[in-house]
Amino acid sequence: MIEALYDQYFHDVFLYLKAISHSDDISEELTQETFFKAMKNLKSFKGECDVRVWLCQIAKNCYYSYCRKQNKMSGNEIPEDTPDTSAPVNISLEDQETVLEIHKILHTMQEPYKEVFTLRVFGELSFRQIADIFGKTENWAAVTFHRAKLKIIENMEEQK
Repeated sequence: MIEALYDQYFHDVFLYLKAISHSDDISEELTQETFFKAMKNLKSFKGECDVRVWLCQIAKNCYYSYCRKQNKMSGNEIPEDTPDTSAPVNISLEDQETVLEIHKILHTMQEPYKEVFTLRVFGELSFRQIADIFGKTENWAAVTFHRAKLKIIENMEEQK
């Protein structure tokens, strides 16, 4: 069973972790840890959400644990505050310079905006899947994404 899950969802979990960690090495290590934990806790999966969402929740927890361990060594804090703004606008990710600029802005952005934007754009998750990960509504995920997008656009316009 876990081998089939691994084959089917490895790439999705890896991309999700890469989107939030921005590191192939960390993503690969944490993807392995995610599936190890999933294998240990397979009996606890009740099927109340999509398997991909369940695996991404495990991956997110693995990533947060990793960050906490790193922070104990470096003395940095993981930001948990959430700002507020709103409005939708399209961002083209075809341009590599734009992508780099967005990543720089995301690096300074507060949660949950940073993660929701990353999951939607780079992790290619639906609003429903994002909502399931956070234990919120689909509408919350959409609004949070659009607020994050506005913050990125405002920041990009300020840099011009």
